[in-house]
Amino acid sequence: MARSVEFGLNTFGAVSVDESGASIGHAQSLRNVVEQAVRADELGIDVIGLGEHHRDDFAISAPEVVLAAIAARTGRIRLASAVTVLSSDDPVRVFQRFATVDALSGGRAEVIMGRGSFTESFPLFGYELADYERLFEEKLQLWAEVVKEGPVTWSGTVRAPLDGQHIYPKTGRPAGEPIPTWVGVGGSPESVIRTARHGFGLMLAVIGGEPSRFAPFAGLFKRALREFGQPARPVGVHSPGHIAATDAQAREELWPHYYEQMSRIGAERGWPPPSRAQFESEADAGALFAGSPETVAARIAQTIRDLDLDRFDLKYETGRMPHSQLMSSIELYGTEVIPRVRELLDESDRRR
Repeated sequence: MARSVEFGLNTFGAVSVDESGASIGHAQSLRNVVEQAVRADELGIDVIGLGEHHRDDFAISAPEVVLAAIAARTGRIRLASAVTVLSSDDPVRVFQRFATVDALSGGRAEVIMGRGSFTESFPLFGYELADYERLFEEKLQLWAEVVKEGPVTWSGTVRAPLDGQHIYPKTGRPAGEPIPTWVGVGGSPESVIRTARHGFGLMLAVIGGEPSRFAPFAGLFKRALREFGQPARPVGVHSPGHIAATDAQAREELWPHYYEQMSRIGAERGWPPPSRAQFESEADAGALFAGSPETVAARIAQTIRDLDLDRFDLKYETGRMPHSQLMSSIELYGTEVIPRVRELLDESDRRR
């Protein structure tokens, strides 16, 4: 039986540059994200995921608003966050916003929850980083109740309790079919087990090193689901990359933006700037899916086999890459990479 795998695209809405290298600003970067999603829908790509950030180099701080704009111009692509920083938000309001997107789009909303690898939202919304773990744990518990769309009774330490309260609007989904929820995990066994306990999908954020090293986490997730008595849930991977006609072109287009972004983040966190050798190593066998359609397809297919994935999401934007390069990468992903991945997976399944 042929393997069923879905393919998505993720973006953080990085503030881009035009062809001359001048910044286009937040507003035009947001409009470009909508155009990119519209093209992905036309190409038959399964999911578009938008990341939430609260800093000057990323334009998307309210993914649901952008997803609503995309919903109005598309007909089939599913609309996800990638991720929603639940720790510094309110689960009730998150549900209301995504229920609205779900209703407007005819049931196409998804949520990928995360603690957030960037922490700017904590002081912005009045939360303490010392409460990092407790905020996410309790709010995920509340989300698990809210998403059922029944009366909610819950109490904790991070917000006021709820006593049999209903949350509106309702999504219009059939009874017992909640908005699909995933949890983004960077490699913590405790996070994997927590995701399984709640019965959510697992999205592995593979942003450095060989993807195959995450196979134990995928296996742990499936074992934990069984032990908690949960039904099977999907496993996905989110990884960065860029596609062009040749390996050399893809890497030359990506490298200056990768270097700039990683150097900036590294300076904030005490890391040294990346070397070109490190970049090439990540593109050869690590978490950077950069190259020609054939190269990227082969690496995605191998990752899907190694981790037994149900979904692969390519983060197609890195740093301030021009809109034209991003659109070309999306085009190649939809027209060449995804069909070739499916061929490679079918070939390997037939050889079994």
